[in-house]
Amino acid sequence: MKIKNLSKLLLYIFICEGAGIIGSFFTVSAIPVWYAALSKPAFAPPNSIFGPVWITLYILMGLSAYLIWSAGKKASQNALQLFWIHLFFNATWSISFFGLRNLGLGLVNILILWFLILAVLVKFWKINQTAVY
Repeated sequence: MKIKNLSKLLLYIFICEGAGIIGSFFTVSAIPVWYAALSKPAFAPPNSIFGPVWITLYILMGLSAYLIWSAGKKASQNALQLFWIHLFFNATWSISFFGLRNLGLGLVNILILWFLILAVLVKFWKINQTAVY
């Protein structure tokens, strides 16, 4: 992969990490008491894994968005608009689930998010398959 514009790549990563940071403001305070008290399945991962996984995920999301932008195709603009909508719902899930502690709203939000993720994957696939992975 050749980086055409390092500042643009860093901007995309920064914006994606920013969504994670916004979500973390609502998540961190809810984990020790509210989230800890929830009944979770036995296969739920330990809390310590979420930070590193989400940081990595947001970096990869920024890289994917950069790959779509750098393709320079007309379809890239539409795909990136959908990506930004998806990123908004990604950040608001933490607000609705952890911040508001509203399981129903969190469920609705994550269902919308899953639909958007699928739509983003389909649009990205048509432009750059590496961005999908």
